[in-house]
Amino acid sequence: MIEMILYEERCKGCGLCRDACPHDLMTLSTKINALGFQTIAMTDPAACTGCALCARMCPDLVIEIRKTA
Repeated sequence: MIEMILYEERCKGCGLCRDACPHDLMTLSTKINALGFQTIAMTDPAACTGCALCARMCPDLVIEIRKTA
């Protein structure tokens, strides 16, 4: 099972993770964080393969991918 943790308070809404996701699972949400930026969200967590390309692309370490048993 794959668990994605989003640290929304760090997100600047740059969209680099969205561009990196090979399954197009990331999108900008309507939520605005304390910094005034639109945050990222995952559209279908069950479809995530845990490749972590989104996390590697993020310059602000917003995304953490954990593989659980």
